[in-house]
Amino acid sequence: MALQERTVGKDQGGQSGCRKACLVMLLVGVAAFAMLGILGIGLLSVVFGSDWKLRAGGYPEDERPRLRERWSYGSGTAKAVRLPLEGLIIHERKSGLLVPQFDRVEAVLRQIRAAAADVAVRGMLLEVQSPGGSVSACDEIREQLHRFREDGRRKVVVWVRGLAASGAYYIASEADWIVAQPGSLVGSIGVLLSALNWSQLGEKIGVTDVTVKSGRYKDLLNPFRGVSPEELQMLQAVVDSAHEMFVRHVAVGRKLELARVARIADGRIVTARRAEELGLVDEVGYWPLAARRLRELLGIEGLKVIRYEGSGGLLQLLAAAGRGLPFSSVEFTREPRLLFLWRP
Repeated sequence: MALQERTVGKDQGGQSGCRKACLVMLLVGVAAFAMLGILGIGLLSVVFGSDWKLRAGGYPEDERPRLRERWSYGSGTAKAVRLPLEGLIIHERKSGLLVPQFDRVEAVLRQIRAAAADVAVRGMLLEVQSPGGSVSACDEIREQLHRFREDGRRKVVVWVRGLAASGAYYIASEADWIVAQPGSLVGSIGVLLSALNWSQLGEKIGVTDVTVKSGRYKDLLNPFRGVSPEELQMLQAVVDSAHEMFVRHVAVGRKLELARVARIADGRIVTARRAEELGLVDEVGYWPLAARRLRELLGIEGLKVIRYEGSGGLLQLLAAAGRGLPFSSVEFTREPRLLFLWRP
């Protein structure tokens, strides 16, 4: 009898061990399947780009964005959107095996379009912390803000959290009111056009460039040759044209004389207090002051401030991961760009 009991106990232990092994194998299989699914999504994102997103139930960029609202501050029937404008303002699609395409400029534009499409939204609180970016990207955002408030019913208040330089200030000047935090920096009204030149280095190490071109200026700013005085004059005209546009928009947006803006549009950066004296901002203060000024501009007591979030899902999570990727200064200087940028 004792021998039989020992045999039964051994059989039960073997069955228990088999069940554990099967469970482990099942979990490994599920994990492997999930990883293959993620890799497949990443590959589809890389191979097909935005076209695949449309086929997978996404949306074209000119369609109303699928964004969820999240309460942020205050209460009332009228709504305002709290929108961050952070970092370098430049079209740069970050994509990879596990990260679908993400463009921070388009993300801001989609939020502005979503706010404009919502009749309950009366205002916007734009929180700025940026050194600026490319001329075209900054102008796109400024134009969308202009459309948002052009009927006069909606108002935009900017709160400068720490830095509103160059293109970021270009965008901020479109607002109805600007509040700058006491320790912030403002200004740097100006334009850059820069490129690396490796001609002397190439001569030293014996690297030559072979370029076949259809016109005299087709390889303008070729890094393997010098720039002639005539070419510099041509490029300066391009920069001056963008600079005139910058000065004009600031003068109109801030209701300042064009000559007054031109005098300080030399790229200088100033403190919040000095910016107030120059008329570049309206007040120095913190976020609650900006929210109060928006209520006053709208002439209402209660205001519910919301912020937008994506529609969720795996793609949204992967895109969110891509936002944390550092911006590569090597990539940024890889090609010549016309910039509204403060770059010390």
